[in-house]
This record gives sequence, C-alpha cells and structure tokens, in this order.
Amino acid sequence: MLIDYEKHRKAIEQLYEDRADVYRVVDVEQPNHTTKPTRMPILLDQPCSLSQSGLAKNGQTPAQNDIRYDAKLFIGPDHPVLQGDEIVVRQRAGGPERKYTAGEPFAYPSHQEVMLTRSERA
Repeated sequence: MLIDYEKHRKAIEQLYEDRADVYRVVDVEQPNHTTKPTRMPILLDQPCSLSQSGLAKNGQTPAQNDIRYDAKLFIGPDHPVLQGDEIVVRQRAGGPERKYTAGEPFAYPSHQEVMLTRSERA
C-alpha cells in the first residue's frame, strides 16, 4: 500500500499554529563590483509548528543571564531552510516572537524538521 503524502501533508499542516520568517546572509554585489554580506529574507510568514526539544539551560551568573535551549521546527518540505539560517518564529496569535539559528534540516515527503538553537541574553 502506497502512502498518499499530499493527503498526509495537508493533515499535518492543519496542526501548524505558528508562523516563521527565514533569513539568510548572502553576498550582494555592490556598484563597485565587490560583494557585501547582507541579511536577506528567504521565506516570510510561513505556517509552521515549534516544539521544545530540551529543557532550557540555566546560564544565570551575577553579571548576566544567558538564555540557551534547543527547539524543533516543523515546516513544509519545499521550503529552502539551510543550516545557519536565522529563523524568527511567532507562536500562535499574539504569542511571543523569538529568534533561532537553524541546524541542518531533515526532510520527509510530508514535512521537514529543523533543529533550532535559541541563544541570547535576558
């Protein structure tokens, strides 16, 4: 029996309540024919689902509080996400917006899973 991946994908995507923007640093040619690394949007406002994959690590010190944890992003398989991309996820309507760095994506016919790392100071 063959799996109807299109039907499977539609069922999975009905569970996506979050939205993602994907940014990548690309070399943009300048008028003087040099290139300049520039942060460019690759995808905007894409349906997705964010899941926590591990507990946050407590980076509290007397001088600073580091936030660092891993999460997993579920998104359509035809979206070009690369390791190192910056992904901004807006959780549910009115929820928080957070920035992550993408790990290497793992694609399935119905979706892809992207390991994310959040790392910033509180």
